[in-house]
Amino acid sequence: MTFNSDRSYKVTVEEIKEFAERYDPQPFHLDESAGESSFFKGLAASGWLTAAIVMRLRVESLHIAGGIIGAGVEEMRWTEPVRPGDALRTEAEVLSVRLSQSRPEFGLVQSRTTVFNQRDEVVMRSVVNFLAPRRVSP
Repeated sequence: MTFNSDRSYKVTVEEIKEFAERYDPQPFHLDESAGESSFFKGLAASGWLTAAIVMRLRVESLHIAGGIIGAGVEEMRWTEPVRPGDALRTEAEVLSVRLSQSRPEFGLVQSRTTVFNQRDEVVMRSVVNFLAPRRVSP
């Protein structure tokens, strides 16, 4: 089962720098000139900012009653830098669903998320596990 985000998220210069100042203060996230002379050849968003944006898009597209409770990351790969002005969108695929053995009121879901920019370049891929409350039949 695949879910496409029905919206995108536009990344701003201010957001990239604010996140970097607070959580990932590396020169290529903080300053355009430093970014130009770095591996990224320009200002680039922290991968962790990208992951946080993806979490927002995931929550908004999956609509799970009771919320998504993280249960581990299997894989997270940043494949292209996210730049100011990029509009990110996601595609999420449910890989497996099973009953939690320790918490039977929850299902354990494994999903793969692919993140694209406005040029349809893949900028991030992840496989994560999360708990979702089970529906109770009347």
